[in-house]
Amino acid sequence: MPLRGSLRSTTTILVVAGLVWTACSRASADEPKPKPENTISIQLGEPVPPQKFEHPPKFWIASVTDRSGNPQPMMVMKERGGVFLDKQPAGIVKEAIEQSLKAANLLAPDAGSADLVLRVYLFHFGLAAGSGLDFFGKVEFSTMVKNTKTGESQEVKAVGTSIAKGAVRKKNMQKNVEEDIEEALHDATRNFVRGTQLKEAVAALSKGTEVAPAGAPSDTETPKPPSR
Repeated sequence: MPLRGSLRSTTTILVVAGLVWTACSRASADEPKPKPENTISIQLGEPVPPQKFEHPPKFWIASVTDRSGNPQPMMVMKERGGVFLDKQPAGIVKEAIEQSLKAANLLAPDAGSADLVLRVYLFHFGLAAGSGLDFFGKVEFSTMVKNTKTGESQEVKAVGTSIAKGAVRKKNMQKNVEEDIEEALHDATRNFVRGTQLKEAVAALSKGTEVAPAGAPSDTETPKPPSR
């Protein structure tokens, strides 16, 4: 009897394990995978003109870190076969900010020649929760702006949102999702480079480090007497 009970328990365990393995295999098979036909490319488009600074600094983006906690950051939609990005969200955000700073001659050629170093932390990129009929795009990040001379830092937050209607056809749906996320990216980039937070951060971090205008005598320079 003990042997028969032991065999029965072993058989039950094997059956349960087999059912679990089968369920996992089916779930894995149903998991959408990136393909050329379900992959979209997110681009900023035209650079966002940054605001005017009293003493224009040179920026350098040291890093963009994904803090969203999303195990599949390149999959922006799972339903209907999935919709995937062709690049990591962190890379897309980095390109968007660099593109706008470079167009305004505010991007340093390297970290060593920068006045302010940016470390960006990405919290959301893609679609937000919606009603099922509409797509809500959202891009959210926070940036630590650091003065390379003083070591002081200021935090600047930026959020971009947009809304687009859904679609019945898969092709139209992907197009709407792509345009929606691009609009949210543009909105977040604009809120960063043109926002009040960045202007105040640059002003606070630049105190005491402004470069004297060309031709102006420094504090230690003794003015030469006029020649006769």
